[in-house]
Amino acid sequence: MDGILIVLVVLVGLILMIFGITKLKIHPFIVLLLTTYFIGLLGGISAVNVVELMTEGFGNILAAIGIVIICGTIIGTMLERSGAALTMADTILNAIGKTRNVLTMSITGAIVSIPVFCDSGFVVLSPLNKAMGARTNTSMAVMATALSSGLYATHCLVPPTPGPIFMSETLNADLGLVIMLGLAVAIPAVIGGYLYAVFISSRYYVPPQPEETVESLREKYGSLPAPIPSFAPILVPIILIALKSIAEFPATPFGEGHIQAFLTFIGEPVTALIIGVFLSLRLIPRSAKALTSDWVGQGVVNAGMILAITGAGGALGGILQELPLADAISGFLLQYEVGLLLPFLLAVLLKTAIGASTVVMLTVVGMIAPLLGDLGLTCEIGRALTVLAIGAGSMVVSHANDSYFWVVTKFSDMDPTTGYKTQTGFTLVQGIISIVVISLIAAIFI
Repeated sequence: MDGILIVLVVLVGLILMIFGITKLKIHPFIVLLLTTYFIGLLGGISAVNVVELMTEGFGNILAAIGIVIICGTIIGTMLERSGAALTMADTILNAIGKTRNVLTMSITGAIVSIPVFCDSGFVVLSPLNKAMGARTNTSMAVMATALSSGLYATHCLVPPTPGPIFMSETLNADLGLVIMLGLAVAIPAVIGGYLYAVFISSRYYVPPQPEETVESLREKYGSLPAPIPSFAPILVPIILIALKSIAEFPATPFGEGHIQAFLTFIGEPVTALIIGVFLSLRLIPRSAKALTSDWVGQGVVNAGMILAITGAGGALGGILQELPLADAISGFLLQYEVGLLLPFLLAVLLKTAIGASTVVMLTVVGMIAPLLGDLGLTCEIGRALTVLAIGAGSMVVSHANDSYFWVVTKFSDMDPTTGYKTQTGFTLVQGIISIVVISLIAAIFI
């Protein structure tokens, strides 16, 4: 099939996908599968091969990251049920100053969202956010922006959140490198969100109306976990994955013997996240030990929808990678040398149209994977930065077609107009900050 027709088929398929999700309100899992059929069959792939590629793509991606997603969701459930999230916020507040509740919620959100979906993280931390706002009579517009922006930055940029880890696997990017660079990009994004909360969102006063105070929250959980056990389920897996990447550097800083082999083993994402799960089990108070199975089971249930959408994204990616998209648009790419701007802008367009950041990541990475050579991004750092460029684009912008927009506004007592001025505004700022930082890293290292 002619290259231009291939591109048109993909574009029409994506438009229909957007229409199905936003207008017809069909679940993304179903829409992704229907889009896969549409693009595959009209793109010239035989019916038998379409089914084979779909099932292969679905199975391969879940085989690669399915256990990681389940483990991350279990850890998030444990942080919520045990009160460890409250311990983390208290620890950060004590470290940076008792009056810096806005910055505390930004940092807490950024840490919690590393293994947890930002929507879930905001719901979990919302009672604490309101209680912290009431303590100093800080507008919920400010508190919501601070918490939401912290959650959003790591959700879009730092594995093992499902979107970034899916993209890393699809592009065969070094996960440890993606984590380290993702943190380097996420920190300025978090700072940008915090400054937006302080200087822009502060113009809109939304009175905090907490159902509980900080003190009553502490009483609700009873004896809270200590700080080190609370942070460990998140930070230990990240450190282990990063050490694995360092151990595999060409310079072999840990040698080529047993130490390197050990670090490579425990730094595998599956192993590292399983270790994180066992660390999270230590958060369960003795009085609730009988509920261990229920809490773990709830984490597995929560992972179900994420796994379904991720698998469907893998099916679509399998089809997109089979089509000759690289040949169809390589001339354009080489002529204009768009580099990392292409994945970023594609993600921006789909994010603005679809709303769901994770669905955007799953879709765009399948389109970009065959184009890495034409974009000059086949080196290790190029692949990692491509993951981050798509993540940055998937931030821009969160508005009324994004479920996260409604989670933030409803749980913070903001009307949609205020939501556009706060949530939509800071997501634009964070996306721009992120792609600027990514471009600077690329200019230095590529």
